[in-house]
Amino acid sequence: MVTNVKVAHVAAGGNGHPSAADYDPDSSLLAFGCDRNVALWDSASERHCSIQTVLRGHTDNVNAVKFFRSPRHGRIIISGSVDRSVRLWQQSNDCPPEFKTVSTLSDHENTIHILAVAPELDLFVTGSADGVLKIWKTSDGPEKVEAIVIQSITLAPRFLPLALALSSSYKSDGACLLAVAGTKNIIQVYAANITESTPRFELKVTLAGHDGWIRSLAFTPENETGRGDILLASASQDKYVRLWRIHQDEVVPSGNEGELKRLGGSFGKLLSNKAHRFEAYGRVYSAQFEALLLGHEDWVYTASWVFRLGKLQLLSASSDNSMSIWESDPTSGVWISVIRLGEISVQKGSTTATGSTGGFWNGLWCPTEDMIVSLGRTGSWRLWVFDRENGQWVQRPGISGHLKSVTGISWSKDGGYLLSTSSDQTTRLHSQLKSKSWHEFSRPQIHGYDLNCVDSLGPDRFVSGADEKLLRVFDKPRAVSTMLQRLCGLEEGSNESLPEAASIPALGLSNKVVETPSQEVTAPIPPEPSQEAGSGASHAENPLFGINMPPLEDHLSRYTLWPELEKLYGHGYEISALAASHDGKVIATACRASSIGHAVIRLYDTTEWLEVKPPLTAHSLTVTRLRFTQDDQYLLSVGRDRQWALFERDAAHSETYKVVKIKEKAHSRMILDAAWAPDFWGRMFATASRDKTVKIWIHSAEGFILRNTVPMDMPVTAIDFLPSPVDECHILAIGCEDGSLTIGTLALQSSSEVEKYSLDISHADCLEALGTRFFTAHINLYALEF
Repeated sequence: MVTNVKVAHVAAGGNGHPSAADYDPDSSLLAFGCDRNVALWDSASERHCSIQTVLRGHTDNVNAVKFFRSPRHGRIIISGSVDRSVRLWQQSNDCPPEFKTVSTLSDHENTIHILAVAPELDLFVTGSADGVLKIWKTSDGPEKVEAIVIQSITLAPRFLPLALALSSSYKSDGACLLAVAGTKNIIQVYAANITESTPRFELKVTLAGHDGWIRSLAFTPENETGRGDILLASASQDKYVRLWRIHQDEVVPSGNEGELKRLGGSFGKLLSNKAHRFEAYGRVYSAQFEALLLGHEDWVYTASWVFRLGKLQLLSASSDNSMSIWESDPTSGVWISVIRLGEISVQKGSTTATGSTGGFWNGLWCPTEDMIVSLGRTGSWRLWVFDRENGQWVQRPGISGHLKSVTGISWSKDGGYLLSTSSDQTTRLHSQLKSKSWHEFSRPQIHGYDLNCVDSLGPDRFVSGADEKLLRVFDKPRAVSTMLQRLCGLEEGSNESLPEAASIPALGLSNKVVETPSQEVTAPIPPEPSQEAGSGASHAENPLFGINMPPLEDHLSRYTLWPELEKLYGHGYEISALAASHDGKVIATACRASSIGHAVIRLYDTTEWLEVKPPLTAHSLTVTRLRFTQDDQYLLSVGRDRQWALFERDAAHSETYKVVKIKEKAHSRMILDAAWAPDFWGRMFATASRDKTVKIWIHSAEGFILRNTVPMDMPVTAIDFLPSPVDECHILAIGCEDGSLTIGTLALQSSSEVEKYSLDISHADCLEALGTRFFTAHINLYALEF
């Protein structure tokens, strides 16, 4: 029956933490935290236009990720989480290779925020929210890498560690340096004697100069040979990056005194050039301020080094929505910004750290390619590639996805694209290029409330519900329609009646139509710092009309909004469920309820956009799912009151439905989802419940009766049927609370039991919605082969 199930596309947003991403030092494989998972993406492979795989195991958000090379066991990923655990993921020898958890370390008593590694010394360091650092020593066991705590350091004065860096550049002298910083404006430098079997780090010097929290630290040798001085870069919320020189001698040779004197009047104590002398294991070292890098207009989150084109370069990423590449001028020795990527102030509209649009959480060099990636506050990875022929950095499509739980999905009526809504307050449109790769092509809705549900009203229109008392209807803009036709090969229609574009007014929630080039467009300020709002553009200046590749993040956030057509009122609480009839003429909705008076189903006529009264009454608690049959003859509702209700369409008034059946206590616990089977051999639907069962109901002379009960190991949270039977069998997808996905087959003309095929691909959390064409849930698209 089902011969193969493969992942067609994975979309997930990155966690907003500067230390939650890292490149493998020997490839273009990027590991980053996404919710409670670790996602892997090969940024240099054209075949991988989406996340390759997701590592599941943590029970809360992942804050820190680092690659670690083990001499015996190869590539290791270390991750730290809010769940207070550290996990070691080892790459297997399977084909294709997979990462599997080999150790779970639970020595911390609080949230883990930061990681630093020194694989050549078999050491890594973790920092937690209680101001404690733990030094770990790894060893190669017979089958896996093992790690033990060899030292715990309680920071004094106590602060939350947000940045860690390890340097083994002086390992020939027997010394290893550890720098730590965070919610104080100081940097503490520790040293350990690595010739000892159990190295012990001791505080040697404290560096002061920043005027805000320090978010990133990075060591590098001054030259590619690894000999000579060590440079330490520190990035801070004071908008500056400071460079420090560590020298193996009592006095630091410095050529920047003249520059410091010239700037000293403006910056005062920020430019203190005091040399800090310290001893470590028989040798004398000194640390001194080297340079102050100015140019960012907001918090600087990360700083990372690279030797490139024969030069030492530093990449800094800031919440001012820009990254800068710095290098030292060979003549004067002054550090200058040679390249600036991202957006400039006039494009941003305002700064970001204090709560407006955009901003970068981090910036990373790809070790094996001339490539830079950065994570923005929308959860999307932006990608820049250096064009050697033209000597310029060129932006290419990265990957994107929702930042929080996906709460609703819906295929367009023609199956050309997928809409998804999320608690991150956005609605996103995903479609397939003619080259078969999947991408995000539009961000139709950027809202001020968490979005709960969505459904398509046709190829050019959809409706969504959120944590507000109304529903919003949107029309596709001409620019997006033209782009989808050209790049995805969607069926061409008349675009003349479609609106030009859309924008969000300042402090507004409604997307407004932008029609003419002369119409003024106001840059919006969305209500959440995790969002970017579109500014709209006329046909003459909208880049969507001319692009020949998937839209970049700048395009998605500025030019792909859909204008709002209508608002539908009537409910007293947050919208919990909605469904649109297949002919697009009726919208059925429900809201959260704890009483019969609010647990009603309201119908809306899409011709006049008016409510069809009276509302339908059947439930006493929140309605969790609404479903129309393929011919719209019946409307099915299920709810937390453990019952389902069936409504039939009035033959004389197509917008009116009347209750024909209420099945009380259909399950022993709340019903969370329902789905109609294709109408080939009679009416049939399925219901899914927290009682760990799926029940199949068929139409008979006595009405709808129970045909099958499918037991599951976990509460069932989402189900859906394939729109067409295969080999005279219905295909049913079943999603459970633990994220597992099962495919069931049900013979059409027999009463045999449902055959279940468990998939070894799953989600890290409960499945909240399933859709057909492919089976879709949360961040994955699955392609089924029969």
